[in-house]
Amino acid sequence: MNKIPAFILTDEFSTAEVLKLYLSEYDNIEIMPTSQNYSDLQDKIISLESSSLLVIDLSYNKEQKLEFIPSITKECKKCKVLALSDSPSVNLIIEIMRAGAKEFVPVPIIKNELFTAVQKLITEESEHKKVSRCKIISVFSNKGGIGKTSLATNLALDIADITKENTALIDLNFQTGDITTFLDIRPSFNITYLLGNIDKLNETYLLSTLEQYKRTSLYVLADPPFFKQADNITPKQITKLFNILKETFSYIIIDAEASFEGKNIAALDNSDLILLLTVANLPALRNTQRCLELFDKLGYDKNKTQIILSRYIENDVIKEDDVCRVLSKNIYKKIPNNYFAIMNAINKGLPVSILEPSSDVAQSYYELAKDITDNLYRKNMTEKFESILNKE
Repeated sequence: MNKIPAFILTDEFSTAEVLKLYLSEYDNIEIMPTSQNYSDLQDKIISLESSSLLVIDLSYNKEQKLEFIPSITKECKKCKVLALSDSPSVNLIIEIMRAGAKEFVPVPIIKNELFTAVQKLITEESEHKKVSRCKIISVFSNKGGIGKTSLATNLALDIADITKENTALIDLNFQTGDITTFLDIRPSFNITYLLGNIDKLNETYLLSTLEQYKRTSLYVLADPPFFKQADNITPKQITKLFNILKETFSYIIIDAEASFEGKNIAALDNSDLILLLTVANLPALRNTQRCLELFDKLGYDKNKTQIILSRYIENDVIKEDDVCRVLSKNIYKKIPNNYFAIMNAINKGLPVSILEPSSDVAQSYYELAKDITDNLYRKNMTEKFESILNKE
């Protein structure tokens, strides 16, 4: 059996000795000499053709090591990172996992906790086990023309930028999809092509078929170019496609159709979060009420749907409190009304996040993306490391 090279990066001699002692009990782990020079260590890990393990202690020089982790995981996909710290907290663990670490163990090290974490990493590698933690987020409104596609597009790009993880943006507006126009792209393939080849789909196929946006980790799945192509798409196919996409992408952002047609309901059913857009006028609020009533009948959890108040004007006739009272639900986020920034972005085929990143609307999109990813990280990490965090 080939042994897994293990590198220990810590500023504490005692921590290093404990790790060497414990890891030496694994027959399939070989402890390697570790340079304290980050560049030399990175070169050594990257030069390995086999899988490897990096145990990195963030008790000291935390910021420097948080920058080092993604440089390793990005360049060396086969290197698994186990992080340590003597000051575990929810926020720290979120930072560590976002940087690219797969497991976390607190210092002082408890042998059983270390063994459990190492075993998970080894098992995942040897069995090629992939547990999907993908989150599906649908941007929806049953009223058109209130900024749904703009929100979906910018949200997807910002999530990809914040997390550096593979993010899919799917246009489910089968009749009037605009994502390709908003991003000024001309994909070679669309959703009907993928559904026609659904049994062939794997990570390599998906990443080469979906349109990668400007060398980011955002991949776009376009709507069909002809109306008739969507006629034969079924809700079952949508569900099957999502289940396959979840194995490759960490986030799936859906620009959902403004309808309650079966394919669209399938997308909403499969979503972890629905961002329900509305604006502060009575017709839109009545439509939003109907959406909430339908979602309640579909059995959706109350927290699954969050209200986004689009085109928000601070001194509007209908105030924020009025919207909350009418909908009997708090507003999750407000997107300011900036017609000129949005139209300029649309006409130039660039997301406002790229064209005017300092504008109020771009900042609101970014804050929404950050809030969503932070909450998801916080939830996942709290569940995963509940026993550790309870010791705080």
